[in-house]
Amino acid sequence: RTAPHCRSTPGDLIEVKCGVYKHWIVYIGEDNVVHFGGIGESSLQGTIKKEKLKDVVKDGKWKINNFLDQKYQPRKDDDIVKEACARVGSSLTYDVLGYNCEHFATELRYGKPECRQVDKNHKALHKNKNVKNINKRLKKIITKYRKNEKK
Repeated sequence: RTAPHCRSTPGDLIEVKCGVYKHWIVYIGEDNVVHFGGIGESSLQGTIKKEKLKDVVKDGKWKINNFLDQKYQPRKDDDIVKEACARVGSSLTYDVLGYNCEHFATELRYGKPECRQVDKNHKALHKNKNVKNINKRLKKIITKYRKNEKK
């Protein structure tokens, strides 16, 4: 059940480094992944896509990262893959704080949408009380993500 090219097991979460941002994808087998991406320029409407791992990762650094396995019991691999495939082609509203690619991936694996990237930003927000700087950072992240999606 392990793919020869990436050594992932279906249902694994894969973290792809995109500058300061990390894109999260779910491995479904045979070097295929499902992820929440394709955000348009004029809106934050995104699409659930099924693609080859190499096409999503490109030349970026990536790793298997099932970071919540200590906190939650992962769902069965088959259930993760079935739900991921069933959601391919669906359209969702991308919300940096409320529901992004990491929320999507963790929801598939654990049944609970969580995002460490958002938690870090929330902690910084409460610690620094500087909403404008946080919002500027988030806008930069979205802009950079959109540019990477075009490549």
